[in-house]
Amino acid sequence: MCVALVTLQACGGDSSSTEMENTDIVPSGTYTGTAERVDTEEQEIYVETQDGKTLELYFTDQTKLTQNGETVSFDALQKGQNVEVEVEKKGQRLEPVAVRILE
Repeated sequence: MCVALVTLQACGGDSSSTEMENTDIVPSGTYTGTAERVDTEEQEIYVETQDGKTLELYFTDQTKLTQNGETVSFDALQKGQNVEVEVEKKGQRLEPVAVRILE
């Protein structure tokens, strides 16, 4: 007799979060785009660049966030805002060095 066991396991975070897929790794540099998702709790943003790439950025203590030339707190970021991000590629992840809210 054959017995097959099938185990289903959920992957990722809790079911209330909507994970964005297909993020891109780009060379270090400065990119302009739109904040498509802002997660205040995780201090993470997803930015869709003007050329259609999606960047997943987790803020660090060194990330500088500015608006109108002034340093602002993370909660100033909102979905839909135009941003300019300076990123540094570290292995297979991008680290935001500076994020400027453009509007």
